[in-house]
Amino acid sequence: MSEEVKTTEEEVAAPAEAVETAAAKKAKKSKRQVLKGRASIQCTYNNTIISIADLNGAVLGWSSSGHLSFKGAKKSTPYAATQVVADVTEKVKKYGIQELEVFVKGVGSGREASIRALSNNGFNLTGIKDITPIPHNGCRPRRPRRI
Repeated sequence: MSEEVKTTEEEVAAPAEAVETAAAKKAKKSKRQVLKGRASIQCTYNNTIISIADLNGAVLGWSSSGHLSFKGAKKSTPYAATQVVADVTEKVKKYGIQELEVFVKGVGSGREASIRALSNNGFNLTGIKDITPIPHNGCRPRRPRRI
């Protein structure tokens, strides 16, 4: 009988080790270290959207002012842009990003505030590029707003 007890203990111990190694593999995958990345900032008149990706283009984290429950005209404020940057920073902190290339698109009021907040949250900004689409006499523009 003592032999039967030993075999069952060995059988019980083996699957537990397999579970631990699977959990260890899963933890290693989520701790992928990325030192350099790209931050894409889209600032419109209505919203601010920020996403941080690695150099291959795989998005590591994103957020927007609407996602943070700002509503209406408050979504496009500079304060909302700083809150969005803080949220994205928390999401990508586990990847260990240190340097960012920043690409800004749009004409909203959160442009400078979001760039300033990125530098204040511990990222080294290697470059800032404005990629706002500008027509070279293409389509007819919208009529000007009457306020």
